[in-house]
Amino acid sequence: MESQALVETRFNFPGQKSRYVGKVRDVYNIDDRHLVMVVSDRISAFDVVLPKGIPFKGQVLNQIASYFLDATADILPNWKIATPDPMATVGKFCQPFKVEMVIRGYLSGHAWREYKEGKRSLCGEPLPDGLKENDKLPRPIITPTTKADEGHDEDISKADILKAGLVSAEDYAQLEKYTYALFERGTQMAREKGLILVDTKYEFGKADGKIHLIDEIHTPDSSRYFYADGYEQRQAAGEKQRQLSKEFVREWLIENGFQGREGERIPDMTPERVQQISERYIELYENITGKRFEKSDTSRLAERVETNVAACLKSL
Repeated sequence: MESQALVETRFNFPGQKSRYVGKVRDVYNIDDRHLVMVVSDRISAFDVVLPKGIPFKGQVLNQIASYFLDATADILPNWKIATPDPMATVGKFCQPFKVEMVIRGYLSGHAWREYKEGKRSLCGEPLPDGLKENDKLPRPIITPTTKADEGHDEDISKADILKAGLVSAEDYAQLEKYTYALFERGTQMAREKGLILVDTKYEFGKADGKIHLIDEIHTPDSSRYFYADGYEQRQAAGEKQRQLSKEFVREWLIENGFQGREGERIPDMTPERVQQISERYIELYENITGKRFEKSDTSRLAERVETNVAACLKSL
């Protein structure tokens, strides 16, 4: 039987105040006390949601995030209370900061595209001359972005964040400290699995006056991983790195003439392409966590998620 994909949810939980639909996540505010985050099977690239869902993608992302939230809870508190369903997390309601903390250990993706165009500074962070794509940076750098409700997130420097009053100087210093500590932990955990954590982003919020880690962490949607084995040889030979990230989806889109720009058409997502992307996400899960992926029953997906989350909320 063909696996189903969950691309939309319209739940109505007791105490529900609002439902926010992001590119991938549907977030339910329960009485300003709890948040329900349902990780759908939608897939986005270049800030555009693609027309077909990817079976098991939501489960992969939710379970990886849950795994890393538990593994970093000694560094700072996080929003998670429970994962009552493979595709859903229930947690503490936090007031999010209006910036995302992007941290990069290597010159890849967006940073490389900017560098290739001749830029030698990213978000106020200087970059040395003579670097190649995917080279390790002299030290990890934080390159924040504004958190856009719609459209593209924009690069922003620390100076501009403080000038605009998006975050107080005291809170920002703490966010930086947590970002470096989380990246160090993620790097160490990746190394144990034969991987390199290339870059990632963290989101933070406040609850009870304390900074909490919110949303997802170290998932292939928010992070880029390389296989460590052969990294140096591939760099020396000027070859592409073997990646564990959503970059393979972006590359497929670019090859087919789509980068989210006006007038461009999303290439056809055949059942074979959808299946291939699904398999890649499962491979990501198994490599990143070192655990075997257990496919959940997808026959009555929305009903299952709603039942499991409602039971959890009742117990809180």
